[in-house]
Amino acid sequence: MTDTKNDFSQGSIVGNILKLALPMTLAQFINVLYNIVDRVYIGMIPENSTLALTGLGLCLPIISMVIAFANLFGMGGAPLCSIERGRGNVKEAERIMGNSFVLLMAAGVILTVLGLIFKKPMLYLFGASDLTYPYADQYITIYLFGNIFVMIGLGMNSFINSQGFGTIGMMTVLLGAVANIILDPIFIFVLDMGVRGAALATIISQFLSAVWIVKFLTGKKAIIRLKSSCFRLEKYRVRNITGLGMSGFTMSITNSLVQILYNSSLQRYGGDLYVGIMTVVNSVREVITMPVNGVTSGAQPVMGYNYGAEKYDRVKRSIVFVSIVSIAYTTLMWILIHSFPEFFIRIFNRDAELLKEGVAAMRIYYFGFFFMSLQFAAQSVFVALGKARKAVFFSVFRKVVIVAPLILILPVILGNGPAGILMSEPISNLIGGCACFITMLATVWPELGRKTIDKETNK
Repeated sequence: MTDTKNDFSQGSIVGNILKLALPMTLAQFINVLYNIVDRVYIGMIPENSTLALTGLGLCLPIISMVIAFANLFGMGGAPLCSIERGRGNVKEAERIMGNSFVLLMAAGVILTVLGLIFKKPMLYLFGASDLTYPYADQYITIYLFGNIFVMIGLGMNSFINSQGFGTIGMMTVLLGAVANIILDPIFIFVLDMGVRGAALATIISQFLSAVWIVKFLTGKKAIIRLKSSCFRLEKYRVRNITGLGMSGFTMSITNSLVQILYNSSLQRYGGDLYVGIMTVVNSVREVITMPVNGVTSGAQPVMGYNYGAEKYDRVKRSIVFVSIVSIAYTTLMWILIHSFPEFFIRIFNRDAELLKEGVAAMRIYYFGFFFMSLQFAAQSVFVALGKARKAVFFSVFRKVVIVAPLILILPVILGNGPAGILMSEPISNLIGGCACFITMLATVWPELGRKTIDKETNK
């Protein structure tokens, strides 16, 4: 029998989603603070703050690669756990979680070794100059040594949220964020460690989050528990985890690819200044996408559980709610950024030249941003229902097929340098977002209708 604790097949759909989405949105907010507080403090360094901030921005593609593997095994396993729990198969859910944990640990070790070996050529490939490389090297060297903590902190927290413990999941992020916010100024300014201090604060904070997660998942309060007896890898289970996680993995890897192309192209056409602007643009993006990520993440366990429990009408209502909220929110944020771009830039840097050039860059990059919400909503549906191939396809389609070529082509065709590079984002949001959402409606919606009819017929 399916356990009745956190039973998403009962009660209000909106209530169930908000029960997870509100703490998960708050967790997203805290996570954003976690990720950007380094950039905020580094932007306050009295000397060479713009160069230091640019150096940190050059590390983002490597950090995205680490996040990609956390998504591969964390976001790949967690929806499968929700589906199995909806079917009442707790033992299989525990085996999935145990396999995911082992895969996360192994990936953390491998990425640390490879990252330390290839960091210098990678950073120069990503747009580093002789002025910015030392700052990037200082940060990423320390960050890589904490990869295992990052993998557990990001990957395993999904299994807490998938069981309906949104508040506990939020506390995981809160613990790390508070520690990071406290430690950053101490290491950066008091101990005068600069960029190294920011990286060390981040790794210590991730360690605390990882310990919290493991303690909860091995404790009595968890519905699905982390057990060493479930660590033995099974080929079919690993294949299912990686197959579903490929969507989140592909999104992060393609984000990394796009960041590399942005930084290298902007370095060519605009120099270190525009690489710094791109760091600010990415930081603002993390802030404004936070609530919509919280809603879509909160909806996934609800959709997956109801799909496994054959409550297809509830899955439909979840899709409608997520779509409306995502579109409304991103439309509002587009209006705010277009109207007050300088306000968002000043959060991270107050250099006069960066502010002057950054205002136009922000308006170009975020033009028509609400189209991106269509991909957010549809992608979350594909992942929640275990439709890995479609989720992966549209991740690749938007970033690799559309954005990457446009970054290289537009500045040449239009002859407008950095502006042409930045224009690739809104164009890809329009094409990729619409294609993903329309495909979801054309495939998932009819399927849910057919399954509902089949269920009623077989009664």
